[in-house]
Amino acid sequence: MILPCRQCQALPVLLVLGAVFIISSSTRAAQPPDCAGSPAKYEFRGIEMAVPIRIVCYAASEAEARQAARAAFARIRELNAVFSDYIPDSEVSRLCEAAGSGEAVPVSDDLWKVLVLSRDLAEKTGGAFDVTIGPLIRLWRRARTLRELPREYRIRQAQALVGFDKVRFDERRQAVELTVPGMKLDFGGIAKGYAIDQALATLRKHGISRALVDAGGDIGVGDPPPGREEWIVGIAPLNPGEPPGYFVKASHCAVATSGDRYQFVMVEGKRYSHIVDPKTGIGLTHHSEVTVIAPNATLADALATGVSVLGPAEGLTTAERFPEVACLVLQGQGDDVAAYPSPRWKQWTAQGKIVERPRSAE
Repeated sequence: MILPCRQCQALPVLLVLGAVFIISSSTRAAQPPDCAGSPAKYEFRGIEMAVPIRIVCYAASEAEARQAARAAFARIRELNAVFSDYIPDSEVSRLCEAAGSGEAVPVSDDLWKVLVLSRDLAEKTGGAFDVTIGPLIRLWRRARTLRELPREYRIRQAQALVGFDKVRFDERRQAVELTVPGMKLDFGGIAKGYAIDQALATLRKHGISRALVDAGGDIGVGDPPPGREEWIVGIAPLNPGEPPGYFVKASHCAVATSGDRYQFVMVEGKRYSHIVDPKTGIGLTHHSEVTVIAPNATLADALATGVSVLGPAEGLTTAERFPEVACLVLQGQGDDVAAYPSPRWKQWTAQGKIVERPRSAE
């Protein structure tokens, strides 16, 4: 269900799942369209992909905004039916059921596109981002529920099912074969970003280019609000309850954050993240938060996961290989938090595209 929010209320500072804040794009409340046809701001909320979704857009009328928002939410819902491994009859679930059958399964344009991109990103990140990690993800979901570590032999069994060398692509038929029985795909590190991009594209098809889509704290933005040069996005700090440490001035790009702020398990005094290293089969043990700014949310989402696995040194080097990508890694505990910005993040700061939060700012 889509819930409309009051048209004339300025955007508040909002923390969604500990990832990113949205800051008001203007110091005054948005106004209804004037005689010159200036668009007004509209906001819609809903729950899709098991996360809060927020769409902020500028349109000539409420009817236009509502129609576009409904279409965008419907597109996100459609993609959830493709990529969710929680839905037994989702397209991904059906593909995984055929693992080891010796048959390539024809797939939709969306699944094909994201799988091909995921294969490319797995190669470019040295396997740090890998959607074939599904068997390991399921082990660690169970570990968080039971608050106990997976048995080592089960980790090794799951690792044997991971890797794109076990996936066969039939380009002529647009079909995919998972060649080993028991293989599982997990799109948790990329599907949300892809959904953001598709929601923005849907809004554009309905004539709305001035828009922001927030999916569980990952942000994609199009044209900025009227009279402004950018949207303002605040990067949440590593420690819960603190104000944003950085502001990003964003337009036609995306900001995604990955970390273990809420999803982790403590076993015998040691913290294990929900983010799993495919090479070790173990949940990450360093408390960290990775923020990626990229030209689109699909790439930002995936790289945030990949850099988290690689760690600051190798992760930032990897991020720099992607044009127009900037990255910040926060790592530590309490007052002992270290910040590792990528070289391009520093350059953007110098150019005024990214500004550190003033201590006195509210």
